[in-house]
Formats: sequence, C-alpha cells, structure tokens
Amino acid sequence: MRFLILDPFHGAAGDMITAALLDCGADRDIVVKAMKAVVAEPAISRVTRAGIRALKIDTNALSVHRTLDEVLKRIEEAAPHVPAPALAMAGRVFLRINAAEEEVHGTHVHFHEVGADDAIADIIGACTALHTLAVDGIRILPVTLGHGTGTGSHGTFPIPAPATAAILRHTNLATISGLHVGELCTPTGAALLAEFAVQAVDETALAPYAIKTIGYGAGTRDPAHTPNVLRAMVVETTGDPGTPGELPQDTVDILETNVDDVSGEVIAHAIARFMEAGARDSSATPIIMKKGRPGFLIRVISLPETSVQLAELMARELGTLGIRCIPAVHRFIADRTIGEVEIELAGKRHKLPVKFGWMHGSVYMLKAEFEPARAAAAQAGVPVRDVLRLVEEAAWERVNAGRVQSPQ
Repeated sequence: MRFLILDPFHGAAGDMITAALLDCGADRDIVVKAMKAVVAEPAISRVTRAGIRALKIDTNALSVHRTLDEVLKRIEEAAPHVPAPALAMAGRVFLRINAAEEEVHGTHVHFHEVGADDAIADIIGACTALHTLAVDGIRILPVTLGHGTGTGSHGTFPIPAPATAAILRHTNLATISGLHVGELCTPTGAALLAEFAVQAVDETALAPYAIKTIGYGAGTRDPAHTPNVLRAMVVETTGDPGTPGELPQDTVDILETNVDDVSGEVIAHAIARFMEAGARDSSATPIIMKKGRPGFLIRVISLPETSVQLAELMARELGTLGIRCIPAVHRFIADRTIGEVEIELAGKRHKLPVKFGWMHGSVYMLKAEFEPARAAAAQAGVPVRDVLRLVEEAAWERVNAGRVQSPQ
C-alpha cells in the first residue's frame, strides 16, 4: 500500500505543504491549473533553506478580506479546473477555519489573512496535490508551533495563534512548541493538516515500508541554522515479514442505525458526507421494520479512532436517536495500487486512473476511478459507462501483458 508521511518539524503553512507535495511527485500541471483558477500562474522555484534544497511557491496575490460565503463561491467557481474530490476537500478546510474563527471570536463577518486569494490558492493547490498522489493513508508527525508572540489583523497574539490552537484542539495531532521564536504553524497549515488527518494511519500500519519519493516545501524565512522546510515522503509497504501468503488485516468499527422517515435524497447526501468525513465505506439497505413499515439500514464502516465523530454525524444527518456500534471487527485488506491507462475518446487521448487490487502477487480485480472517467465522458460527449468499460479493458490488457507493477 502507498502512504504519505508529512513531517512539519519546522512548522506548516499552506504554501509549504503544497510545495512539499509537488516536490514529492504530485502532478505539477494539474496543481498549477487548479491554482490558476484563483490567482495568476504561481511562481515555483528551487531554493535552499539552511543548506536543504526545497521547492518554493509564490502566488503574488493581493490581500482581500472575504466572508465564508464569498470564499466558498470562489472555490465553486474553480470547479471546472479542479478535481472534484480536491475541491470538496478545500471546502471542508475552510469550514474548519470558519469554525475555529467563530470559536475564538464568536460570529464573525470576514476572514482576514485566510480569506485572501493566496490562501485560497494554497489550500486548493495542497488538496489537489494530495489527490494526484493517490495515497491510501497519511501519517502526520508532531507539528512544531513555535513560541512567543505574533501580529495579525487582530493585533498582537500569543503563539500558537488562537485560530491555530482552536483548529488543532479538534484533532489528535501531536504538537510541540519547539525552540524557535515566531509563528511556525499558521491557521491555513493547521486546517490542511487537520483535514489530511482524516486519512490518518497509525505507525504500525506503515511498518515495514520503502521510501519512494521525498519532497521539501520551503517557507519564506531562511534562518541560518534551521532549515525552514516541511518534508513529505511517499512510501510503500513492503509486506508483512510474518506469515507468508497471509493478507494484511486491521480492525474497524461498524456503525448501524435504522431509519423509516428519511428520503432517498437525504440518505444519498448523508452517505457522501460520511465518506468525506473518513468512513471506509457506507451503505443503505432496504428493510422491513416493525408493523411492516419500509425503512433502510444505514451502515458505516469506520476506523476505531473516528467512530465517535462519525456516529455524531450520522445522528445529525439522519435525525436518528440511536447508533449501534459493533467494535473492533477484524477485516482482511488486499494490497492496492493506482495506475493510469490511456484511451481514445472522440479523437483525443485521455490518461485515466485505475485502482488495482492484489492478492498473493497477482491482480484479482481492478476498477476505473469514476470521477475522472465522468469528466472525460462529459468532455467527449459519450456515456460514462462506455468510458469505464474502455478504461477497464485497457487496464486488463496491461495486466495480462505483465505491465502493471506489483506493490511488493
């Protein structure tokens, strides 16, 4: 399996995260296109920070104060140029920031620094970069916050900034102050890390692994004795050295509730929200309830550390009063890889992603990723089912020709 490890030992800001992911192998063309939907083409350069070569991104955008609705509108306007999952993630990042601002200041009218075009572009860029890396999970090492005081639109504040502290309070991310004076983790950086942490994996899930790529994202400052960089690594598991031939396994919780007064549209929306919030799977099954009433069994599969949040979300979205939890169910997991195949549609060539499932060193299933296939189908004016079929036929041809790399 393929994982991302982020090391914000010297802090985290939106531009540093985006640059680190680009340096680590994210698709530069797709990321730049997404950021250009908000600002002019960002400047990307190679710099050094205390002797470490790193990538630096500058958006050169003007500072503009916006409301949450105005920010979300800017994000929606970027939709034609940003992958749908990345766009949805960017929206959730700003909702996290807004919730923190309201926790600190009460109801507020405008974002200040985080409402500017550069912050919007950094968040869209980071979410798009993560999407293109197509990892199965993320591990975030302890976040260095800095210490002392800083200045902003609300005057002088203690570090971490109130919004940064409020964002991190609602996560399980480990933090340290570090030795350096100044703000090392910004609200934008904290919100991105908090959203990425939804895909978090524990350390045991990563061992053993091989490092495939390493990237460094540079901050603006360049102190002489501290490399102001954020490091990202894409790693791939090399297999469990224990019993040969066994599939890897972990534990999950199963959350269930019965509903008989919720429409299909609401259920479909709720399932999408559960997946966005970190559910491993979610489904609705028609059932007959007491007194012969038709209803649905809503089931959500969750990692143990996200079960409480998902149960609360189920209650809010479905209006149910009780959620059953079947804890610590063992599940066996096939290895997965993401690859690309090229097909022709309406005279144009398209490279589209495919997920491969592996068992005992062989591909036993594959599936075209739906959203990229849907976008290609819309562009070519053909049914999406035809695109899915073409992609999967091309993928099986690659498998049969031995041109798909095993995760082992």
